[in-house]
Amino acid sequence: MTTPRFRAVVLAGERPGGGALARELGLPAGVLAPLAGQPCLARVLGALGAAARVAGGVTCGPDRAVMEAHPDLTALLADLGYQWQPAADGPSASARAALASGEPFPLLLTSGDHGLLRSATVDAFCDAAWQAGEAGGLDLVVGLVPHSRVVEAFPDTRRTLLTFADGAFCGSNLFALLTPESGRALEFWSSVEADRKHPVKIARRLGAGFLLRFTTGRLTASAALEALSQRAGCRIGWVAVEDPRAAVDVDSRADWELADRLLAADVREGAGGGG
Repeated sequence: MTTPRFRAVVLAGERPGGGALARELGLPAGVLAPLAGQPCLARVLGALGAAARVAGGVTCGPDRAVMEAHPDLTALLADLGYQWQPAADGPSASARAALASGEPFPLLLTSGDHGLLRSATVDAFCDAAWQAGEAGGLDLVVGLVPHSRVVEAFPDTRRTLLTFADGAFCGSNLFALLTPESGRALEFWSSVEADRKHPVKIARRLGAGFLLRFTTGRLTASAALEALSQRAGCRIGWVAVEDPRAAVDVDSRADWELADRLLAADVREGAGGGG
């Protein structure tokens, strides 16, 4: 089964009110946080550019003024085949705007603060997501990182945890939008976006029975996504992402320091952080 090349949608805008990391570092946008000498967004684009399964795409944000002040980012976008469009009011709205602009499927959705993203992880996810989609008739595939992998690699890091009957997982900020119907999930995402860091609040929106089974650990990951599919109006599945770095997004000082330390070590060892 041959995996087609995905177009990427990179969410690189600031949340309303601005991000805490950007304010702490005195930057106009969190995606400019320096990681081993490069802005975080440049790291993300570099990983996508080196991935065999991705062929350009669109970045939603940062603001036009930020791009004008950083011509190196503008040049990088052009070199890698990315269009820029302004971020909408929140990540889900930005993702929906990218779909509305006519980006073809399949699409890989990720974030501009995913500074530890590696091209090998991108390719493995795209392959697994496409195969899962073909086998299961899925519209959208979510990447989940086993929590055990994250704890083993980064015992001191704190991550939002999703606990199911078949294991505990962290998000990966990797989503495969395989069909136009996946846009319905983005509409549902808009309705729960404020609760993105609170899985129990999201579970409550899916009904009392779902909440009870989720909080008592009786739902498998697949069963949870099946219930979510019914609410969202499209078929949603998941695949495991084994790279623990995929669970780390650079949106806090602790995560920024961790990512900078890891990438600086990669540079010293000659890995460069992209592979």
